[in-house]
Amino acid sequence: MKSPSLQIGKFTFDWGSRTYVMGILNVTPDSFSGDGVISKGDVVQAALSQADDFIASGADILDVGGESTRPGSAPVHADEELERVIPVIHALHKTFPDLSISIDTYKAQVADEALKTGAHIVNDVWGLRADPGLAHVVAKYKAPVILMHNRSNPASLDVREKLGYAYIGSEYQNLIEDVKRELLESVALARYAGVAESQIVLDPGIGFGKTREHNLELINRLAEIRSLGYPILLGTSRKSFIGFTLDLPADQRVEGTAATVSVGITRGADMIRVHDVKEMARVAKMTDAIVRKSPN
Repeated sequence: MKSPSLQIGKFTFDWGSRTYVMGILNVTPDSFSGDGVISKGDVVQAALSQADDFIASGADILDVGGESTRPGSAPVHADEELERVIPVIHALHKTFPDLSISIDTYKAQVADEALKTGAHIVNDVWGLRADPGLAHVVAKYKAPVILMHNRSNPASLDVREKLGYAYIGSEYQNLIEDVKRELLESVALARYAGVAESQIVLDPGIGFGKTREHNLELINRLAEIRSLGYPILLGTSRKSFIGFTLDLPADQRVEGTAATVSVGITRGADMIRVHDVKEMARVAKMTDAIVRKSPN
């Protein structure tokens, strides 16, 4: 099912024409993949350098995040998250004015400042459930939003409270139907706040409250999530289910990621969120040439 195109910043994402590439720009000291720019000296310059490399390698959009979502990571207060991401977003917007910028946050306060500073889309790993104010911020700016499915156990007690202690881990009655139903609950939150349906992207939440077998099944049956009618972001890059399958650490999961990206595209992924932009952009282009009958 083809979704309407989506304007993110100055760039039009024409869903179905090709697979789009989102480069991960972690402004954190504790990223699970070890790629956070905080450890690289001047954070803003490191971020700009990484952004320049990603753009040259084929990234269509950059996802800036200031709080790690890896299991066991410490929660970050909104003020600290703002201190991390806002200078980077400001510099990206000024240096690359045509670049589409995503803010990876579940906090309304952070999203508000990020959208005001130059971000164009909100990527919420809690699907608008962790902060009731976020949906209204997205609607206020008429910004697109990525809604991710998540059954993780939140590190933050505040998030647990806002979720009503409703996180239930990886026990599913029916994996695909449960994921679809819960994603549509997030869609309903967005629509109730005034977010346009054409502004919504869904993410099945690979690795978030799911076992290795769940993740593999979700990728293989991604077309059933795509049948809901919304464009799909797939984020599998370097994740632990690849490590478990191949018995490899995070920095040796490029080939495993490539397999998940290629299969995910054949099952309906519209955008891929990746650390290894150059390699995955090539995988996406080659896969597109086969399944979309176009090398472009």
